[in-house]
Amino acid sequence: MILENRDYTAARDYKTYDTERLREEYLIKDIFVEDEIHIVYCYVDRIIAGGVYPVHKEVVLSSVPELRAAHFLDRREMGVINIAGDGYIKVDGKKYPLNHFDCLYLGRENEEIIFGSNDPKNPAKFWLCSSPAHRKTENRLISLPDAVHLHLGSKEECNERTINKYIIVPKVDSCQLSMGLTHLEPGSVWNTMPCHTHARRMEVYFYFDMEENQAIFHFMGPKEETRHIMIHNEEAVISPSWSIHAGCSTKNYTFIWGMCGENQDYDDMDNIDVKDLL
Repeated sequence: MILENRDYTAARDYKTYDTERLREEYLIKDIFVEDEIHIVYCYVDRIIAGGVYPVHKEVVLSSVPELRAAHFLDRREMGVINIAGDGYIKVDGKKYPLNHFDCLYLGRENEEIIFGSNDPKNPAKFWLCSSPAHRKTENRLISLPDAVHLHLGSKEECNERTINKYIIVPKVDSCQLSMGLTHLEPGSVWNTMPCHTHARRMEVYFYFDMEENQAIFHFMGPKEETRHIMIHNEEAVISPSWSIHAGCSTKNYTFIWGMCGENQDYDDMDNIDVKDLL
């Protein structure tokens, strides 16, 4: 298990950060380590996000000292999406197949959690998000066709995309976690523009399906003090509640969004007009 801790950051302090400090605070990189789990525990709404990459053997998700719990999900819920080859997750002896773009939601009080790949030559890659949970909820396997689909944008605005909502109320009865996958069509490069904030919850973006020489300019910060972080394939970025979160790439791409906080209403956003961005 590889664990990183990220502390709170304030909008006032953020204004003084240079590129190195921005990346140190908000970028999650080197996510998929062979036969390992690499997670980041961020104190913003206590989210945990990261990757599991079982290639030659199964990988067990154990608790970490920071949780002061016997099991990882004793007081937490979790969403997992597989972005690569076919795999599975064993939860207290029950085996859930997770093929490409399948999602598994796990409620609190699940104990033994084991990740595996069907074929080491085409292994699974699992991206996970976990948040605190105040009650026990039902485990749920959601395939891509079963997700709630929302088509937005246009070719003229270079932001034609499909938002696939996996863990969303009332589709899944989660405590506070929301999670989904957005795919941009060829010729489209912008996501979440016009942009927004939502003070009721924070968000993590995980970008993937990118070519080696491709990059995303991920924009963040308060509307009057925006910055960008360069993101490459299979890297993620933490977005505090006070920050916008939008990206523009050299080519279309896919990303997974995970949110936790006070409000699960997907449409509860504080929209910002492009003309007001500085």
